Amino acid sequence: MSLAVSGCDDQLFVYALCRVTEAAARAAAGLVGRGNRGQSTQTAIEAMRTELNKLALSGRVVIGEDCDASNETGLPTGLELKCGKPGEPRFDVVVDPIEGTSYLARGMTNAMAVTALAPEGSLFDPGPAFYMEKFAAPAKARGKIDPAAPTQVKLGQLSTILDKPVSELTVFVLEKPRHRELVNQIHNAGARVALYPAGDVAGALMAAMPGFGAKSGIDALMGTGGTREGMLSAVAIRALGGEFMMRIDPQLTTEKAAVSKAGLNTTAWMGVNDLVKSDNVHFTATGITTGLLFEGVQREGDMERTQSLLLSGSGKDGACRRRQLLTTWHNLEPRV
Repeated sequence: MSLAVSGCDDQLFVYALCRVTEAAARAAAGLVGRGNRGQSTQTAIEAMRTELNKLALSGRVVIGEDCDASNETGLPTGLELKCGKPGEPRFDVVVDPIEGTSYLARGMTNAMAVTALAPEGSLFDPGPAFYMEKFAAPAKARGKIDPAAPTQVKLGQLSTILDKPVSELTVFVLEKPRHRELVNQIHNAGARVALYPAGDVAGALMAAMPGFGAKSGIDALMGTGGTREGMLSAVAIRALGGEFMMRIDPQLTTEKAAVSKAGLNTTAWMGVNDLVKSDNVHFTATGITTGLLFEGVQREGDMERTQSLLLSGSGKDGACRRRQLLTTWHNLEPRV
């Protein structure tokens, strides 16, 4: 299938891309709760790579897995995808075969397979940075929050924007030792904290997705997490028209040295339009385990059911934005 699209003619594009995350999710589902993170990740990687190779897609994986570029079944950063026709558009691709690996290994909620595409050269390259500090919120907050302000000030600004008392705000934060002070600051400001051990793509989407915040109760995402998850979130939120900002925030000694050598600014905040410089973006995520966004992979007789979130932001200023929750039944294949 050719994936050359423009304007609002992108529906087949998103469905084709969805097959990639469906394949990864189905491959990983048999390993839910078995404690083997390495095996489940490799299984999902191989399934995602196989489906990507079936698409008439040209471009480069700008953020992928940490593996040898010569690995024929892997998805390393820098991998060239060369199945498109000459002259057709090329894409920047971000992949995460299992977002929330710890969720999957422990049989917990919110594990998903995710991929995102944008026109070549439109995605920010974090280089050697592995971590970034993030802020996500609904579209109403776009351009109205000072990300460098103290936590209490940001929550006050968000309270005014959403016309909601600070005491009723809930902030998604990853449950990590580095966030102890942030959690204290949020509590001291009077807001609630929703702590999760992983899965900040889901947290960012819950904060930014129109009409979904009331269901999840999440009003914002704050804290430091992975750059890959951050760029996936940025693409999704660009498609949604929400607010997403980040700054490079290295945590490891070796990472700090590499970031400094690369000349990356660790104090400047970047907005979603700086991170993703095109509205012609596409994002798909398929649930592996059931969570707040969608249901995980389920067996139903001789069929297997998946549920996926499909987002597109094509057209000028995202004029053709689409959001779809897709449930698909697949013929059941024997699992190992």
